[in-house]
Amino acid sequence: MIAEPTYILPRMAINTALARRILVGFIRDEIAKSGMSRCVIGLSGGIDSALSAYLSAEALGPKNVLAVRMPYKSSSAASLEDAQAVIDDLGLPSLTIPITPMADALIDQFPDMNAVRRGNIMARLRMVALYDQSVAWGGLVMGTSNKTEFLLGYSTIYGDSGVALQPIADLYKCQVRQLAADLGVPQAILDKAPSADLWVGQTDEQELGFTYAAADQILYLLVDERYTVEEAAAESGYDPGFVRRIWERVKANHYKRTMPNIAKVSRRTIGHDFLYLRDYTGRAGRL
Repeated sequence: MIAEPTYILPRMAINTALARRILVGFIRDEIAKSGMSRCVIGLSGGIDSALSAYLSAEALGPKNVLAVRMPYKSSSAASLEDAQAVIDDLGLPSLTIPITPMADALIDQFPDMNAVRRGNIMARLRMVALYDQSVAWGGLVMGTSNKTEFLLGYSTIYGDSGVALQPIADLYKCQVRQLAADLGVPQAILDKAPSADLWVGQTDEQELGFTYAAADQILYLLVDERYTVEEAAAESGYDPGFVRRIWERVKANHYKRTMPNIAKVSRRTIGHDFLYLRDYTGRAGRL
């Protein structure tokens, strides 16, 4: 694990009241543009999904936010309890959909499958379950990813990144913590180690090899402040080699943050010349 300098960037602090107002308005507006009034959210028991749930409940009303817990057989019982604490605190309608039978139908065919492959299968099956409930419930699937994860590529394509909108994806992990505390997310969730809960004992920071505190500071300087690697290293106090490794990871995972690129053969190509703001109104025929 990378050692932590004591210096923390004070300018990463956010005005939580303003951020709350912006994000609640964003959710309300985006759902209304789709012609809907509801959303579906996967609750893992972690801080990111909890914050998205609190913002969604404030924007749409608790009765319009369907919380779905989707445990695998190795999932932590504590995570299920933490997700239930959010459901109870907000008064959300909820479902629990175990994914073990679905996941093991594929996993058991490959005895040599490693933890990453198994984790990706779980993430994508959760996306399938959420989109099924999106149709049944009549609401959009709410995202739960933060900016740090997105920039680092710490997500699964068509898994946790397969959502309709992303309310907290412009907040670094430390900013998620600030806003979650302000909204009253349960203390047990605020204090727990971040984990995708994909296998027993898994934590995000162990898998990444560095802490979110380190990544947040470096990414903020490189992305928001447009520092060079050398400037970011000098400002943050981290080794330039480590800062460069973070930046290389951001660049290598750019494809995860964009829609699939379409080869251009016509005059007006989707994603190239056929570009419109998302301001259409009316319900889509399919989700």
